[in-house]
Order: sequence, then structure tokens, then C-alpha cells
Amino acid sequence: MNYWRGGLRQVPDEVWRHPRLEVLLLPDNALTHLPARIGTLTALHTLDLGHNRLRAVPDELGHLPALSRFLYLHDNELTELPASLGRLTRLGYLNVGENRLTALPDTLGALSGLVELRAQHNRLTRLPETIGALAALRELWLRGNRIGELPAGVGELTALREIELRENAFTAVPAALRGLPSLRRVDLRGNRVRELPGWLAELPALEKLDLRWNDTHVSEDLLRTLEERGCVVLR
Repeated sequence: MNYWRGGLRQVPDEVWRHPRLEVLLLPDNALTHLPARIGTLTALHTLDLGHNRLRAVPDELGHLPALSRFLYLHDNELTELPASLGRLTRLGYLNVGENRLTALPDTLGALSGLVELRAQHNRLTRLPETIGALAALRELWLRGNRIGELPAGVGELTALREIELRENAFTAVPAALRGLPSLRRVDLRGNRVRELPGWLAELPALEKLDLRWNDTHVSEDLLRTLEERGCVVLR
């Protein structure tokens, strides 16, 4: 069911008459409330609630065992996420960007199927240590938060290919990134990074390092080493 830009202030009653519904699209409306009945749509694999006015989502959102493709919660007014989201172990894509989140739940690490996590433009100051359990995670988007350090658990994300840390509070390249075998792109634009560690040259898959809008000293030897192996360094 697609209710995109439907001018809705509540979920239509028609939705609840289809308990085997697989796709529910409600973006770009004026929803302020998501009923607990959402937990009865146990066949949903895609749910889009982006661009609404939700201030909270019920625990029952985590009671959707088939939710495996996409969950969009971006551009709302959420200040927290229910711990029950950790039950969505098949979920591949989660977007909680453009909200008012100050933390992500510790149960995040239970999302073993997660491939892409977007939490950009919130008020995060840290990530839960449990994030290291996301063995399938390939992309992590954190632009526009207040994070100054990554937990050591990030060093366990061996499938991670891209991390966006733009416009945060980093004063150094996070040590947790060291040794990540699949990491291709690191975006640190708009931070306060002063020095680059030599171990960056040890990242075997690194293709792009973006340091623009920092005041970073880059040694010529390190720069040469990175560029000779095909890594583009922007500064």
C-alpha cells in the first residue's frame, strides 16, 4: 500500500484490514502517532514512515519478524528508539536520520542482518559498543552529529566498506578503524582532525580519504604511500 504524500494525519483504517500486507509506504505525510497495531502486520518486509512528525514509535514496531528489507524512520521528531528494534534481526536497511536522537539503543547490535545504517543529523555523542556485533554492516552514515570518538567495537566491523563521519567532533582519525579489511571510503569532512596516523597506509582496501574542511597536517611520505596504492586523499 502506497500513501506517499497523502496528506494523512493518521494511519488509514484500511491498512488494518490487510494483516498479510508486505509493503506499507507512508512517507511525506503529517503523522504524529503510530498505533501499536503496527505489530499485527507480521508479514511486512518494508515500512516507510519517513518525512512525518512522529515523536515516538511503539515497542510493537519491533514485533515484525518479516521486516527484512527497509525501515525508514528519517526526518521525524524522534528523541529515542525502542529497545525492541533489536528483535528485527533480518532487517537489511535502517534509516533513522534527521531526528533528535541523543543515543541509539544497546540492542542495535542484535540486528545481525543489517547492511546499511543511516543515523545522520541527530544529536548523538556516542555509539553503543554493541555496534561491533553487526557483522554484515557495509555502510555507516553519521554526518552531522556530536560524536568525537568511536567505540572499540567498530573495529569488529570486518564487512564495513564506507563510513561517513562528516561534521562531527573528531580531533583524530578514530583508532577503531585501524585494521578494517574492507574499508574503502572514510569521510571526515568538517571535523578538527590535526594529524593522520601512519596506520592508514595499512588499510588494504582504502580508496578515498576525505579530509576537507579540517586543519590537517599530512606528511608527504604518508600522502605518497596512499596515492601510490591508488587512494585518493582530499584535503
